[in-house]
Amino acid sequence: MHFRYFVIGGGSGGIASARRAASYGVKVGIAEYGRWGGTCVNVGCVPKKIMWWAATVKEMLHESKFYGFELKEHPEFSWSHLKSRREHSIKRLNGIYISNLESSGITHFDALATFVGKNEQGFQIQVGENIITAENVLIATGSSPDGLEAPGSEYCINSDDFFSLETQPKKVAVLGAGYIAVELAGVFRLLGTETHLFTRGSTALRKFDEMVRTKLHEEMEKQGVQMHPGSIIDFVQKDSKTGLLTVGTKNGEVVSGFDQVLVAIGRSPNVKSLNLSVLGNVATETSKGYIKVNDFQESSISNLYAIGDVCGKVELTPMAIAAGRRLADRLFNGMKDAKADYENVPTVVFSHPPIGTIGLTEEEAIQKYGKENLKFYSSVSVNLYYSVFDIPPSDKPRIHMKLICLLPNELIVGLHMIGMGSDEALQGFGVAIKMGATKSDLDKCVAIHPTAAEELVTLAPWGLAPSSHL
Repeated sequence: MHFRYFVIGGGSGGIASARRAASYGVKVGIAEYGRWGGTCVNVGCVPKKIMWWAATVKEMLHESKFYGFELKEHPEFSWSHLKSRREHSIKRLNGIYISNLESSGITHFDALATFVGKNEQGFQIQVGENIITAENVLIATGSSPDGLEAPGSEYCINSDDFFSLETQPKKVAVLGAGYIAVELAGVFRLLGTETHLFTRGSTALRKFDEMVRTKLHEEMEKQGVQMHPGSIIDFVQKDSKTGLLTVGTKNGEVVSGFDQVLVAIGRSPNVKSLNLSVLGNVATETSKGYIKVNDFQESSISNLYAIGDVCGKVELTPMAIAAGRRLADRLFNGMKDAKADYENVPTVVFSHPPIGTIGLTEEEAIQKYGKENLKFYSSVSVNLYYSVFDIPPSDKPRIHMKLICLLPNELIVGLHMIGMGSDEALQGFGVAIKMGATKSDLDKCVAIHPTAAEELVTLAPWGLAPSSHL
């Protein structure tokens, strides 16, 4: 069986590229040995957001008294019920992906794909029990969670395993400082689990803007997440009688009594099963083996391409989808300059509260342009949702915003938000920044009141930015 285009990996990026290619009349095949939809659909964005919503519902139930609701009974939460409903939703999505492939006329294989060579027909690939050939191949195999390299690592679970938990832990340790660790720690805590977050640095999210890092740390502490900064894990031990786990760090701290220890310390590309060595010198990056590609997703081997997490560039599902579609446009629709744009990619962290960010951090902007060439705007406000809360004003959650502008015309080069509504607000502002928005452009936009997002178009001094014609 021969294909003009063959995709290895049935995640969102691979499927998007395959379907775009098929729309141009190309004979396309795709292989996936796991569940269709990849990480995002099965153990990533989608089920995580469902869990985030569950935690948010729990918050709002607790806060409903301020809006006049009297709960006659303490609401009971069923982890197993939520898991069942979540899995039902995911299976439906798995089926939709398969249905879309079939409606696009794409041959799909539920099997592992491994390179076995290359000849005049192109790449030779073993797919299950079949040997197929392909002129062009896209690798979109994604990544998998890294394990803990310390004694007792066999007692730990990873972020994929989180979605297999049948019961809710009473006490959990989350090891890691990235957005996955932060998000899952927030879910655990707000659903009632005693939660400890161990980070190597002083705060989580070390690559994010300092304002975001600091405010998140404060908010997580307020919510009751027990923070353990400066923690390098030395060991994990299991009590033979109780089955409970103990975490020890290299600075001498020892914390016991955990039902689960969840490791979220990073991810590595899924490349080992591909047998890339038979193709020659496929260039890779870092010790993890990310496939090195140029701006057009081309690897060091002709007609071999890669997108998404397996490249390690911008590890976000929408980015992989965009790269996959643009690759198909260029290869099969004559759009010779088509490529994904990796600049100013908006990113949201579904922490509690959520974070929205795009562009350079303050530290990055100063390093690139110099502080004297920048102007910073900031805002701190209380969302109207909290206005009726019978608590001291100083205790009401805030939304913090920062705008980083490049002089002289105050081009926006960075925007960072943390607080209720940041996730949804960022999408529209992301479009504006991609179009080259300035502070003056925001000033010209009439505020939508009352919203959290209006704070970004009323930043003081309002209407006095360069080139403003209000």
